[in-house]
Amino acid sequence: MSDRITLLSKREIDKMRQAGRLASQLLDYLAPMVKPGISTQELNDEAEKWTKAHNAISAPLGYKVGKVHFPKSICTSINEVICHGIPSKKVILQEGDIINIDVTPILDGYHGDTSRTFLVGEVSETAKKLVEVTEECLYRAIEVIKPNGRLGDIGAAIQEHAESEGFSVVRDFVGHGINRVFHTAPQVPHFGERGTGKKLRPGMVFTIEPMINEGTHEAELLKDGWTAVTKDRKLSAQFEHTIAVTHDGVQILTLSD
Repeated sequence: MSDRITLLSKREIDKMRQAGRLASQLLDYLAPMVKPGISTQELNDEAEKWTKAHNAISAPLGYKVGKVHFPKSICTSINEVICHGIPSKKVILQEGDIINIDVTPILDGYHGDTSRTFLVGEVSETAKKLVEVTEECLYRAIEVIKPNGRLGDIGAAIQEHAESEGFSVVRDFVGHGINRVFHTAPQVPHFGERGTGKKLRPGMVFTIEPMINEGTHEAELLKDGWTAVTKDRKLSAQFEHTIAVTHDGVQILTLSD
């Protein structure tokens, strides 16, 4: 990943907003299907059909890190899976699960990247609280973004809230710059100290995607080379938006109408 941060023009940010809106609409489309008995492969197939019908392509499909290509169109991360869960016919949603669905359609060359964690039927109070706090962490992070702020402000806002509620913040995976390139500078840690890190400038576009764990923050990578799970196999939740730093604050680019 290059260290060079690209500042986007108003036209480019408008293109990112169109891709981001499509990503959010895709999650809206999948949401009613998240019920006990559906397989993650079925969610993947529906997402792929919907994406093609909207003249977009799925960025995760075939995406390569090292020598390993991601084999599906969306990520489906259930319970102890932190991120990059691979859809499968064998993985059937059960009552009480939580599942993060992460989608990134490419529209006119620009990436729209967003994710939400859904409750499958009736879930435990711990799971419900974890999901609520994780979403709160995302919006607390967005609230502190302003020109001449620092990347560390974002991580600090997330870490302070998550830890005050008794949860931990994953260190191994971070937010990232995004535009015509899926993953680029800057890296956006979800932990840190206020007043540290790179300065925020208008035109910067990046994801904020806190992964918050019930237990330890430590992660483990499974043999498939993609699926990351909590080391203690306790629950993990995640929410993600793509945002743009503006002259007077911040815009969320991954909102549906």
